[in-house]
Amino acid sequence: MKKRFIFLLIACLLFALSCNRGETTTSNQPTIALVLKTLNNPFFLDMRKGAEETAQKLGVTLTVQAAEREVDVEKQMQIIENLIQTKVSALCITPSGSKEVVPAIVKANKANIPVIIVDTRVNAEALQAANGKVAGFIGSDNLAGGRVAGELVAKKLDGKGKVAILEGIPGHETGDSRLKGFREVMAKHPGIQIVSSQTANWERDQGFNVFQNILQAHPEIQALFACSDLMALGAVEAIAAAGKTGKIIVVGFDAFSEAREAVNKGTMHGTVAQSPYEMGKTAVENAAKLLKGEKIQEDISLGVQLVTKQ
Repeated sequence: MKKRFIFLLIACLLFALSCNRGETTTSNQPTIALVLKTLNNPFFLDMRKGAEETAQKLGVTLTVQAAEREVDVEKQMQIIENLIQTKVSALCITPSGSKEVVPAIVKANKANIPVIIVDTRVNAEALQAANGKVAGFIGSDNLAGGRVAGELVAKKLDGKGKVAILEGIPGHETGDSRLKGFREVMAKHPGIQIVSSQTANWERDQGFNVFQNILQAHPEIQALFACSDLMALGAVEAIAAAGKTGKIIVVGFDAFSEAREAVNKGTMHGTVAQSPYEMGKTAVENAAKLLKGEKIQEDISLGVQLVTKQ
């Protein structure tokens, strides 16, 4: 009886050891890391969803990390450096700082970890000066998106009026391109005057506070372009607090669900749609190709589309 018990005990131990070996093999599989600017924005939640569902379909391991706030560039750099130290197989990054991310990219290069940039381009001059390399870029044409927003505002104003702008983070390629595109269109309409252009750092509460101050200084404002929907929705709340709902044209950027609802209600007049789900999906697909030794397209531009009530 004792011999039989010992035999069963040894068999159980051998089975447990074999299971542990299997777990170790799984953990040693190639890992793709997706580093987002924040997870407090529906835009990046959609991007994560696209990445996670694609990773599951492809059977690859994916880890997603982000700083709490989009403006926390230092925290994002810490996340990237930690992932490099843990020896992830590939990095997909949405940079919080177009120049600030360059040293992290160089460290990944030295560790032979391929880097794909998503949504926000890296500053080309800074990257070249540091001899850094990225495998590819996946994102929207933000310049074209800014132009689309500008054309809607110009049309709604019939070429005459006073406009305010809520900018993104200064020096941030995404916001700068949207701002540039919008200003290009405004320059074609001498009857339109930009009376205030201030940053609200992509955040809703700052969108409320900054636009509330702008309204107090310029109560005659007839239209607002916000470089993101979160800032636009904050501005919509400031407009409501001032008793001016429906009296100021508001155009945002990103077209996530709450912004679309605001467009349907008429508290926003339009928003520029991107494809965050497709960005996440394409990033993981391309990272998986790189890990197989396959070539990828160096620049993938996903289209933008104007969303209005019509």
